[in-house]
Amino acid sequence: MEMQSFIKAAAHVVPDSAQLALMRETPFYAFVHFSPNTYTGLEWGDGTESPSIFNPTELDCDQWARAIKSAGMTAMVLTAKHHDGFCLWQSKHTEHCMKNSPYKNGRGDIVSEAAEACARHGLKFGFYLSPWDRNSKYYGSEAYNDYYKAQLTELLTGYGEIFYVWFDGACGEGPNGKKQEYDFAGYLELIKKYQPKAATFGVGSLRWCGNEAGRTGYAQWSVVPSELCPYTPIQTEAGPLSGGLEGIAEDDINLGQIANIIYSRGLVFAPAETDMSIRRGWFYHPEEEPHSLERLFDTYLRTVGGNTTMNLNIPPMPNGRLDERDVERLAQLGELIQSSFSVNLSEGIELKTAYFGSTAHKSEVSLQLPMPATVSFIDLAEKISEGQRVECFNLYLIDEQGRESLHSRQTTIGSRKIIRLDKPTRLCGVRLEISLARDAAEIEYIRLY
Repeated sequence: MEMQSFIKAAAHVVPDSAQLALMRETPFYAFVHFSPNTYTGLEWGDGTESPSIFNPTELDCDQWARAIKSAGMTAMVLTAKHHDGFCLWQSKHTEHCMKNSPYKNGRGDIVSEAAEACARHGLKFGFYLSPWDRNSKYYGSEAYNDYYKAQLTELLTGYGEIFYVWFDGACGEGPNGKKQEYDFAGYLELIKKYQPKAATFGVGSLRWCGNEAGRTGYAQWSVVPSELCPYTPIQTEAGPLSGGLEGIAEDDINLGQIANIIYSRGLVFAPAETDMSIRRGWFYHPEEEPHSLERLFDTYLRTVGGNTTMNLNIPPMPNGRLDERDVERLAQLGELIQSSFSVNLSEGIELKTAYFGSTAHKSEVSLQLPMPATVSFIDLAEKISEGQRVECFNLYLIDEQGRESLHSRQTTIGSRKIIRLDKPTRLCGVRLEISLARDAAEIEYIRLY
């Protein structure tokens, strides 16, 4: 495909319904890491831990749900099984599960309790089922995929509507040093069969951002080379210089830029998820403190406000409750988000758009307030259902006298872009000068807060 046609095709790579729902309706959600690691102090268990140590005597999933909701999150993703292979439900396919925990005399089902708590509090529910299982005797053999699919089916069919299934690529050695070849295509078929509305992380819907520290890319693209996401449907023909991009990394700073994608064999729509823990570890360690409110809020602005989703982990204590320090921090975060974005100063004001040139790759979009107001945040969004198109733009601030000044030169917008001003500023409007877009830029909204 020649260059101009390829760039236009890239502009029309679009999200599916599950991707669109996640980015627009559920961009901020909670991870809950809970397993025998909570009792051993490890981050990765080896699968030899006795189920008898897992006994959350004060388990309160309603407390989890209340805390998650207080932060402004709208969903929970529970580690139904981590790498140690211990299952937080009554699996028929292993004894390494709640059947042999003293909790509720071996009759407990924490997946069920978490899902029911989410339903009571209006949260969506999803799960993480680790492909790596250090306990299973089948791991490293062809039989393991059947075992994994059987457990996946239990979770997909026994706990109501699932909004998200979280995979990772962790793959250790099985018997005789043999690594497992995961049947991700088969796993996705089961999800499509039993939970067709569910999004997936790691394979399918969303990709990893490349780190676990809340860092995001400078130019954050959802339209990326297919080589990075082999289980996501390709929507374009090969690039004009296609030779393949095998080995491309999730944190490549040029990931979705033209200089990179022209070498791809095809493009996919695969937004990034940014995952991090409220503490240093993924599992609970009593000596750790939650991150500062400033760090969490800054991460929220750069992730939810940077064309990614944010998956924030909150690890329960051994008694099954969340640490009150974490609960307090979540409430503080929710209050700060709410106070920052509760009053849209531009509500109901129409945008003015003008295009320049025959290709419509350049345009400007302006918003004028009826009277000056104090602005702290500028919130932008493309009409992402039509594709991600803006490559770079200049942001101009319009002061009380109607004078324009260049605030910053920006790159991508995507599903949402939050720009935080250095200090609250009296403005009567803003103007975006879109200097490069892959096709006519469609700005869905500009909101001033």
